[in-house]
Amino acid sequence: MPRLLVFLALGGLLLLALVLGVGVGAVPLTPGEVLGALWAGVRGQEPNPIVWEIRLPRVLLGMLVGAALGVSGAAYQGLFRNPLADPFLMGAASGAAFGATVALVLSGSLASAYAHQVATAWPQLVPLMAFVGALGAVGTALVLAGGVARTHDLILAGVVVGSILIGLTTFLMMWDADRVRAVFAYTLGNLAFAGWDGVRQVGAYLLVALPPLFLLGRALNAMQLGEAVAKTLGLPLEVLKLLLIAAATLATAAAVAQAGIIGFVGLVVPHTLRRLVGEDHRYLLPASALGGAVLLVLADLIARTLVRPAELPVGVVTTLLGGPFFLYLLRRQRGRA
Repeated sequence: MPRLLVFLALGGLLLLALVLGVGVGAVPLTPGEVLGALWAGVRGQEPNPIVWEIRLPRVLLGMLVGAALGVSGAAYQGLFRNPLADPFLMGAASGAAFGATVALVLSGSLASAYAHQVATAWPQLVPLMAFVGALGAVGTALVLAGGVARTHDLILAGVVVGSILIGLTTFLMMWDADRVRAVFAYTLGNLAFAGWDGVRQVGAYLLVALPPLFLLGRALNAMQLGEAVAKTLGLPLEVLKLLLIAAATLATAAAVAQAGIIGFVGLVVPHTLRRLVGEDHRYLLPASALGGAVLLVLADLIARTLVRPAELPVGVVTTLLGGPFFLYLLRRQRGRA
């Protein structure tokens, strides 16, 4: 399929996901009502509170988080030359869960009056700690691996760091059992508490992370030929790898901090779109961002409607969709061996 048609189709699906995501709910809205409410808000007229205060922030946050996970997955798969790589490979998810757990346990151990002051002064304490935890885990994996030059050691270091952080998170949860439910809900991934503050924060981080990722598509193409070949082309591999990891980790950490741990988006989307736009990362990276945005908004729509009036965490839906896909990838890999 021509790449232009793929991007046009992804743009159309993204608009459809936006209309469905905003229109479906306890008070259903027709596509015309959704577009009319959005246009009225843009023109500064009195906004529809259901659209502008509840549903639109959730849909936009889903788009940003999905885009971050999709493009990060494509970058990691290209960097490690492994189709099974995902944004959480280097311990980012475990680090985020540990950071969120520390924040929840600390806030619970404070005196009630002081805890209220802390919650008022830093309402984003849990996402902030999750963000710091994700960056810290990836940084630790880089130090343990001895730098970005040792690609295979990076994967092993990420697995080890992630395992240790999972153990520490479990210890903290057992130590403060009252907080287990909150931590558990966070680790499942959820967009239910999305607001405009979260949209602005993730958007700001993506403005920093996405441009270098998109610009490094040609370098990722060279890395697919092997590091020796890439070096003969004059590429500063260590610097480029570090830049790739920093940008992909920043995008992942921002997404995890606001929405929790949502698995398989960064695995499924790049692998699927690689079949449509090819191996060229100049096209695969932006296509994966669009595809991730579409997938997460639609998955959240399923999460909101499947067990009405209750809601499923969107991470449960992506896991149920992505798990069989991962098994398919494993089977396909074995067939090639």
